[in-house]
Amino acid sequence: MSHSLVKNWLHIVFSTKEFLPLIKPEFELPIHTIFKQILEGEHNSPVRIINGTDNHIHLLFMLHQDEALAKVIKHIKGESAYMINSTHPTGPKLVWQVGYGAFSISETHVHKVQTYIFNQKEHHKQVSYRDEVIRLAGNLKV
Repeated sequence: MSHSLVKNWLHIVFSTKEFLPLIKPEFELPIHTIFKQILEGEHNSPVRIINGTDNHIHLLFMLHQDEALAKVIKHIKGESAYMINSTHPTGPKLVWQVGYGAFSISETHVHKVQTYIFNQKEHHKQVSYRDEVIRLAGNLKV
């Protein structure tokens, strides 16, 4: 094969600091737009879906082979917080938790994960995000 073929589908999830409800409804679309613009425009990483609730975000995208995940996540978190906080200087500041979850997704499971992300608001009426993270993390400190 003369060219590389790399398909790194990733499901990324991260929360606001201390799981606080800092993602106000009026911030949701601008945050998603910032993430999409940065991922696709600056990191050549096509986005499938972005969604979340008032205290966390899920992203499903294909990470470009030349990009480092930690660098990309740091960039989108920093830029989104800066943009929201500078355009809405009153009220609580948008601050992201330091860590994140990153899960590689098989091409055959992309649609299933996309549906899960699409239904986040409904899903978290049943179980809180914090409880879900604690369950998934097991012995890890959350």
